Amino acid sequence: MDVASGVIQGIALCEGFFHETAEPLLAERFPSLAYAAGLIGYGSDVLGFDDAVSRDHMWGPRFYLFLRREDMAFKPEIEALFSERLPYTYRGFSVHFSKPDPKDHGVRHAEFRTQGQVSSLIEIHTLEGFAKEYLGRADFERLTERDWLAFSEHRLLGMTSGKIFRDDIGLEEMRAKIRFYPDDVKLYLIASNWSLIAEEQAFVKRCGMVGDDLGSRLIAARIAERLMRLVFLYENRYAPYGKWFGTAFAGLPAGEGIGANIAAALSADGVEEREAHLVEAQRLTALLHNEKGLTDRVSAQVCSYFGRDIQVIYADRIAEAVKKKLEGTVFARMPLIGTLSQVGGFACLADDPTYAERVRKIYEEADALQEPCKEPIRMAEQS
Repeated sequence: MDVASGVIQGIALCEGFFHETAEPLLAERFPSLAYAAGLIGYGSDVLGFDDAVSRDHMWGPRFYLFLRREDMAFKPEIEALFSERLPYTYRGFSVHFSKPDPKDHGVRHAEFRTQGQVSSLIEIHTLEGFAKEYLGRADFERLTERDWLAFSEHRLLGMTSGKIFRDDIGLEEMRAKIRFYPDDVKLYLIASNWSLIAEEQAFVKRCGMVGDDLGSRLIAARIAERLMRLVFLYENRYAPYGKWFGTAFAGLPAGEGIGANIAAALSADGVEEREAHLVEAQRLTALLHNEKGLTDRVSAQVCSYFGRDIQVIYADRIAEAVKKKLEGTVFARMPLIGTLSQVGGFACLADDPTYAERVRKIYEEADALQEPCKEPIRMAEQS
């Protein structure tokens, strides 16, 4: 229960629903059935961010039921059992839901009823079938570096978040294989974010110097997002997509001071104040980098940008330090572009597993280069 709002969180609702209603039915009809059950995948309730607004669609008593492949023959009988024996409500919430709305991406809404069969939000899958549908891959022990870059980060978060209520068949073991990025993938993403910051590190102040306050704010916001993504990476946490990005960041232990400076930079009316807070956020993130010990220590000193009245920490030096750690790996040949999941507003592409193979080919092309990719010329050095 969220004490502040009085709203029960979805995970607690769904766990009680499973143990108090569905599990006894399965024990009665299929006493020897091995299965897993839990709340993972889509939904703000999986991430623990649901509130009263979340209840308007695809929210309520629900869970996924996972069967072994050889037991999927029982699926129709289990569905019939739930339809006939589940209660119409649980803790005041409807267990019955409408048919999928073809005009709204198949969304279903809670519908109260007192007679007839129940059409619940319980979905039945095999572990492999669900992983293939949700992430595009199920053979997690065979993933290459490029496979990891093609995954939706938000979906990796959904697959590894939530709660498992029962596990007889190895669901947690499967999830453990993708708990977080492998070390080289993580380093590549860290290097990419520092490199992208470096591309615009001088522009917040430079735009202000020519009276372009709007441009200064936009660039500050882009750098701010990159810094926040770095904190997720240093904390070994997947970042959600835009709707929950800031909410999840606020829960990161290392993000408090960085977040406070980012907020001050984005709300600042003057470019001097904006620059000061944003550079301080970069400095604190650089110190976090050093604290994690991923590379040799890098300088976090704030200094003048090539003698100009512009303050930076030279983010490119950190990117280069991380890139050195990737020598001898496939990432030594790749441009520091990160993943599509790290591009705001690209969820329709990055979050769709049907595009994963084509996304993967972006990195295959980079790997086919004759020589390691050269560092791009910093645009700020030309102006």
